[in-house]
Amino acid sequence: MEYNFLSATVLLILITDPLGNIPLFIGCLRGVAPNRRVVVILREIAIAFVILLVFMVVGDRFLRMMSLTDLSLRIGGGIVLFLIALRMIFPHPDGPFGGDVRGGEPLIVPLAIPALAGPSALATVMLLTSQAPGKTFEWIGALTVTMVVCAIVLVLAERIQALLGERTVMAFERLMGLVLAAISVEMILAGIKAFVHQL
Repeated sequence: MEYNFLSATVLLILITDPLGNIPLFIGCLRGVAPNRRVVVILREIAIAFVILLVFMVVGDRFLRMMSLTDLSLRIGGGIVLFLIALRMIFPHPDGPFGGDVRGGEPLIVPLAIPALAGPSALATVMLLTSQAPGKTFEWIGALTVTMVVCAIVLVLAERIQALLGERTVMAFERLMGLVLAAISVEMILAGIKAFVHQL
């Protein structure tokens, strides 16, 4: 499955799931003063961006150091994406990370990691660079657009939830989960097909 700037951007937006993260961000920021919320959101997005960028740039070397092939990352990444997609389609009552963190100002966990820069996002940016190392600037551009979309959605999280309603936000998240499930199955099948051709 060949990715370009547009398809990589769509994939990263689906994985970081800004709409699905709206309830988590609102819950985590309840104990934060209203005038500090935008600063905290932008700080957490910046941290997630730096972490994903580091994995994107050094991910290929890390794979070689660990003697991992592109195929293993493709199949493993597809499985992780599929599990994330299932959680989006069938949400857990305690939230995606075992309950909301309330009180105080969250730092890195759970907003930057794992809400935005989770295992699936890290695996995806590594997969993009391992599949097409020559397109690094394209992938950085896709990641930048993704983080800008996340920033806009999450800064306006309370307004979006009030405007659309909680049920509509949940419906969007399930739809995105369905698309992500299809992408993950495609990744797994492509990995298996490539492995069979190597035999």
